[in-house]
Amino acid sequence: MAKAVHAWLGDTRITCQVCRGELFRERGVKLNSTGMEFMKLAWADETATGLICWHCGYVHLFVNRDIELRRVKM
Repeated sequence: MAKAVHAWLGDTRITCQVCRGELFRERGVKLNSTGMEFMKLAWADETATGLICWHCGYVHLFVNRDIELRRVKM
């Protein structure tokens, strides 16, 4: 089962852009490019942190490595 997290960027707590929810589940997301796919090098493309809103399911993508995830006990 997915773990619920709160997300922070510095002192700013991240909330969902759609429903203003504060709980997310995290997933790594590959940012594939056409050129890298064509050359069979998609594995080398950049990875983003995907935060999926626990309430509405909207997916937020972050490439900033300073994002901090804090697990929430439910």
